[in-house]
Amino acid sequence: MASPTSLPSPPGLADLLGQGPVSLFVDFDGTLVGIAPTPDAITVPTDLNLRLHSLRDRLAGRLALVSGRSLDDLQSHLGTLEIARAGSHGASRFRADGSRLGQAPRGLPDDAVAELRSFAETHGLLYEQKSHGGALHFRSRPESSEAAIDHAKAVALRHGLELTSGKSVAELVRPGANKGAALEAFMGIEPFSGSTPVFIGDDVTDEHGMAAAIEFSGFGIAVGERPSKAARYHLEDVAAVHNWLDL
Repeated sequence: MASPTSLPSPPGLADLLGQGPVSLFVDFDGTLVGIAPTPDAITVPTDLNLRLHSLRDRLAGRLALVSGRSLDDLQSHLGTLEIARAGSHGASRFRADGSRLGQAPRGLPDDAVAELRSFAETHGLLYEQKSHGGALHFRSRPESSEAAIDHAKAVALRHGLELTSGKSVAELVRPGANKGAALEAFMGIEPFSGSTPVFIGDDVTDEHGMAAAIEFSGFGIAVGERPSKAARYHLEDVAAVHNWLDL
């Protein structure tokens, strides 16, 4: 597993575009905006929406936002998007024109939700219900991280779900809800097909996306200090991502 400090910086985006069509798949939290104590506490630049649409045009439409958030949540922070996007860890996918790509995601079974809520209430944690799953947040109670992850694993095993652990969060999703599957779906349609995919993300949940990019002869860019198995390059922080994207 490569540490970020051992990975080189990526070649410039203009240089990559000079070699042929490139598709960018970009995470949101920790990549385009800084991590906050709670999901609703993030700070989003007021002109980020405009800058992302300009980047979309520069890429001839080959830009997709791929987030763990639901798309409604994502758009509540960014405004209306006419950009390809995948929310709910890639399970809910839309083309830039607003048409759905694939099936809508399913939420967790009621019994699983009840178990997660009860654990959160007992341990003073935040439970976040999503259209595709549910998440236990323990950023404010780091001493509960091991217990939260163990509980989430047990719930996942009982209900046939998958556990996605990120930065101070344990999230349960339906099988197959991951960012790699989203990249694969987009790469099968225009304008993405035939291009070189680049996946940019800061968290373990982005590893699937980077691995999928490699399958299409592309690569991943890790953001921040988390070690990465799949990334080829590294960017230091959100500011470095904005600089590289020329946002």
